[in-house]
Amino acid sequence: MLSEQSAATVRATLPAVGAAIGEITERFYAGLFAAHPELLRNLFNRGNQAAGTQRQALAGSIAAFAVHLVGHPDTRPDAMLGRIAHKHASLGITPEQYGVVHEHLFAAIADVLGEAVTPEVAAAWTEVYWLMANALIAIERRLYEESGGPRRRTWQVVERVPETADVVTLRLRPLDGDPRPVVDFRAGQYVSVCVELPDGARQSRQYSLSAAPGADVRQISVKRIPGDATTPAGEVSQHLHTRVRVGDTLQLSEPYGDLVLDDSDGAPLLLASAGIGVTPIVAMLAHLADRGHGTPVTVVHADRSPADHALRADHEAYAAKLPEASVHLWYEREAPEGTATGLADLTDVPVRPGTRAYLCGPLPFMRAIRTQLIEKGVAPADIHYEVFGPDLWLASA
Repeated sequence: MLSEQSAATVRATLPAVGAAIGEITERFYAGLFAAHPELLRNLFNRGNQAAGTQRQALAGSIAAFAVHLVGHPDTRPDAMLGRIAHKHASLGITPEQYGVVHEHLFAAIADVLGEAVTPEVAAAWTEVYWLMANALIAIERRLYEESGGPRRRTWQVVERVPETADVVTLRLRPLDGDPRPVVDFRAGQYVSVCVELPDGARQSRQYSLSAAPGADVRQISVKRIPGDATTPAGEVSQHLHTRVRVGDTLQLSEPYGDLVLDDSDGAPLLLASAGIGVTPIVAMLAHLADRGHGTPVTVVHADRSPADHALRADHEAYAAKLPEASVHLWYEREAPEGTATGLADLTDVPVRPGTRAYLCGPLPFMRAIRTQLIEKGVAPADIHYEVFGPDLWLASA
């Protein structure tokens, strides 16, 4: 709960802080990495830093949290906090690191806003920061207790399966000799995969588990990120495609992620994906097929072409095992009979009352699908989503 005095100060200064938050986060990261270069080398995603997307996500989350506190001082935006905490837990973030962040974030705020940062303003925004940080620490502590702590396990690649020209599936088994039990996962969750790159940096990326829970073999499907004039190539995805072979080992976190399938009450389900966003959706379908799920499931997917549709055979096969499933596919080109040409459009797709929806794919796709679902009567609270990479939904809202 934000104190009344701080709430008034934050409300008054929010326009100024909001207008400068992009510059503040840029200076924050510059100062943080100058003092702690190991964080950029071994923790933060260097590609997202180079592209600026991590700064946008941080700015969006801080602004959204502050706005929420001012407008609803007795509540917390737990959905946003939970999503951030799951990502932090997969990376092994510790409570002590929040103190480091506070030091450099407030140095950046003072640097950018100058004399406007009076002791009263500093105290109010410090309260905002620690309300957010302590909430995240508490959620992350609970996640660590459930998973056995912030740890990684060594897994061995036992199979490589090319899915498309730029997607490969890696199947892994835990390396023998580790006495710790393997923590199972829920359909829709991801793991952080940590690799050592040729320059010695240890970088981690999150990949959805793309097979059903409970199997002895764990599976991830990795899209190679090629890079362009504005976005650097994906360091880890390129490494996994070009250097990792059967017999090699990888360091994986325990499973995390709040986009988890809930099929416990028989509500109609809608599973919508685009591009590589298909990975958690396929895991959900595999889980439903394994359970003999018998209530309605609507499957929606959009892609560039059938050849670009990763895990297409599994996607369609699992849906075919569900007696009440309907499948709707869109391809921008080369759409075969029975599918549609163009972008996903739910106009002619029946959506049952009480539907619970799960979305994964590029932000424009998810925004469009969410808008159409709400127009069709789906409650916003029943629409769940996963963003690959920094969550820019709030930053661009």
